[in-house]
Amino acid sequence: MRTRSWVPYAFLLPNMIIFGVFVGLPAIFGVYYAFTEWNGISDPIFVGLDNFIKIFSDEGFWDMLTRTFIYVIVVVPCTVISALGLAWLLTRKLRFANMFRTIFYLPVMISFIVAGLMWNWILQKDTGLLNYILTSLSLDAVDWLLDPIMANISVIMVTIWARVGFFMVIFIAGLQGISPSLYEAADIDGATGWTKFTKITLPMLKPITLLVVILSFIEFFKTFALVVSLTGGGPIDATKYYVQYTYETGFDQGNLGMGSALSLVLFIIMAIITFVQWKVSDGGRV
Repeated sequence: MRTRSWVPYAFLLPNMIIFGVFVGLPAIFGVYYAFTEWNGISDPIFVGLDNFIKIFSDEGFWDMLTRTFIYVIVVVPCTVISALGLAWLLTRKLRFANMFRTIFYLPVMISFIVAGLMWNWILQKDTGLLNYILTSLSLDAVDWLLDPIMANISVIMVTIWARVGFFMVIFIAGLQGISPSLYEAADIDGATGWTKFTKITLPMLKPITLLVVILSFIEFFKTFALVVSLTGGGPIDATKYYVQYTYETGFDQGNLGMGSALSLVLFIIMAIITFVQWKVSDGGRV
């Protein structure tokens, strides 16, 4: 058996090499470049903590970070609650449940760029399908993409539409893993549907819920393609969130050292918040 102990590692080796070349090494270089002044062409110049000092002294950074947190704080619970509600409904004995699962999951299969462009067309004020329906019902057209508040609401709605199906599937798997005997015992005791949901379903789903919250937080904090193709970060930077701000700093402004520093700050923020979520939930224990 000892002669075969290397076999699993041999199968893992190709993936580990790919991960190291395309993820590990760029991450290491990214940390180094975060402490340099570099435009991507000339030799990097080590500047120590200057990039971070400039970041934290820039009001634009704090405005962008506030917008990003507001977006994440709104979209994460809305997505988690919607995904859990859909999963609970679609695990009931309903007609066409499998068809509805497919319908709700279909947006997950659409590229973020395509989804953003599609909704950009739908939400246009003068030519968009949604305003056409509203005006057909004798309602006023809404400036979905050019009003700062409505643009943020539009981004939140489209984000939920695009991702709720993915997290719904995770919750469905969690619900199907709960033993039916628990509900049978509750029925014998005369428990109501709400009691069973709050006393059995939610506690048993605690590890799954923690996973969904952490995954959704990380994903939405890094949102980029969907927002860029939907609003371009406008109007007046109202929907410009962290990753777009980092991208524009690094590539549009040619300051890859500052862009790397912003990426490192993003990693630290997500690591801290994920750690706090894990501790508050006691590691997802039931």
